[in-house]
Amino acid sequence: MAQYVIGEFFSLLMIAFAVGMDAFSVSLGMGMLQLRLKRIAIIGFIIGVFHIVMPLLGIYLGKIISSQIGSFTAIVGACIIIAIGLQMIIHALFPDTNDRLSPVGAGLVLLAFTVSLDSFSVGLSLGMSQVKAIVAVLLFGICSTCMTWSGLLIGRKVRGLLGVYSEMLGGSILCGLGIAMLIS
Repeated sequence: MAQYVIGEFFSLLMIAFAVGMDAFSVSLGMGMLQLRLKRIAIIGFIIGVFHIVMPLLGIYLGKIISSQIGSFTAIVGACIIIAIGLQMIIHALFPDTNDRLSPVGAGLVLLAFTVSLDSFSVGLSLGMSQVKAIVAVLLFGICSTCMTWSGLLIGRKVRGLLGVYSEMLGGSILCGLGIAMLIS
């Protein structure tokens, strides 16, 4: 039993890390704006809150869907995670040049919503697989907040060298976890 709990926690931590890579890569680019530390703290907090709320909504919607489609939920959930991973990799390879949002006011809320859409979809998948919602969303929020802060601070120094690679890593992790879910 303890081994199962540790395994589930580790899987959720890896998913939280992978989903947080999107926020990290966006934050690396935003870090080039030379934001003040107070603004960095606010941005990380807002993105973290969205990474708690969005997957929570996804998990509950996933539970509703899983009660409707029954035994196919694990396959559907794995396919959703793989699709999100592939989308992250494709976005990293072919970025949209109009992605730049201002991290203030409505721009910050839109930015937080945008980078947390992946966590909503992953939450939907996790809801179908009956995971512990509170553990998942707290890990998502904590990881994305810390990764956003790290990205903003590193971006101030590095000036964009890691952005594409971090999003590709996150996408690769999600694809690997989705494939592992299909195999098991």
